[in-house]
Amino acid sequence: MRTLLLLGLSGALLCAQAPPKNGQAPVPEDLPAAISVDVDVVNILASVRDKRGGLVANLEKNDFTVLEDGKEQAIKYFTRETDLPLTIGLLVDVSGSQRNLIGIERSAATQFFSKVLRKKDEAFLISFGEESELLQDYTSSVRLLEEGLNQLRVSSGVSGLHPGPVPTAGQPRGTVLYDAVYLAASEKLRSEVGRKVIVLITDGVDQGSKLTRSQAIEAAQKADAVIYSIDYSDPSAYGGFGFGGGGGEGELRRMSDETGGHVYKVDRKHTLDEVFQELQDEMRSQYAIGYTPTNDVKDGSYRKLDVRLADKTMKAQARKGYYAIKPDSR
Repeated sequence: MRTLLLLGLSGALLCAQAPPKNGQAPVPEDLPAAISVDVDVVNILASVRDKRGGLVANLEKNDFTVLEDGKEQAIKYFTRETDLPLTIGLLVDVSGSQRNLIGIERSAATQFFSKVLRKKDEAFLISFGEESELLQDYTSSVRLLEEGLNQLRVSSGVSGLHPGPVPTAGQPRGTVLYDAVYLAASEKLRSEVGRKVIVLITDGVDQGSKLTRSQAIEAAQKADAVIYSIDYSDPSAYGGFGFGGGGGEGELRRMSDETGGHVYKVDRKHTLDEVFQELQDEMRSQYAIGYTPTNDVKDGSYRKLDVRLADKTMKAQARKGYYAIKPDSR
């Protein structure tokens, strides 16, 4: 068994083991069979697309260059991330504008979980509208996740503290998208190890969150979580006068771009089932890149990241930066 490094966004080193499997790229030769290190390592998950938008899954370490605040960093660890454990937080918009879509979301998400979850993977389910509700905590059981999805319903708008583990305080609001992302990242994913993904199904419209989009992004970055957004809206909920929906695609794009994710658009030519299949393919086609930063000062500052490819016709999709925070300050 070879040991792969799984690392937190802040640079705190966390370790987990994953045995090589058939078809998986071998662990680099410079990674010893057993490893115990005291240095901080920054981990980046990257997807690569060609000029036609197709995923590229056969690159090597020398194909990548990583810059931190404009300075090139020496890549120390590199592997294709097809089989390492995955934690998924599915956040589903149940505000009034999504009323007619919940049944489709429930069915497609069940199929997604049945296909994407493997033995060591886990997922949890949160609905959000005028409040956030944890419908299913961490589990690898598709049956339990399906039972949670069956609880999806239009948010009732009850005010006050929700009794569940992921509460939203305050008076009734509209769609607390940013609050839900923040809570999923800070309360659920921050202490987890490995690859961490937040999947949003929403029209991207936030109404009444106590927290801002920037705070939601920061929480995801500090949790080392990638945000994948599924832009799904019901035009009839906005009057049906030819508008595409809620108009929140730009907000979703900002959250996904900053964390290294992607925005998928559901429309008449692109169904939710197809989107979930593409998302599954992307999460199984990532590269894990690890390096020890030349700037090792843990001063809490934000460090900009830039992942470049030797082949200029390809584009790397990775988070834009991280916070250099001491492990006990996360």
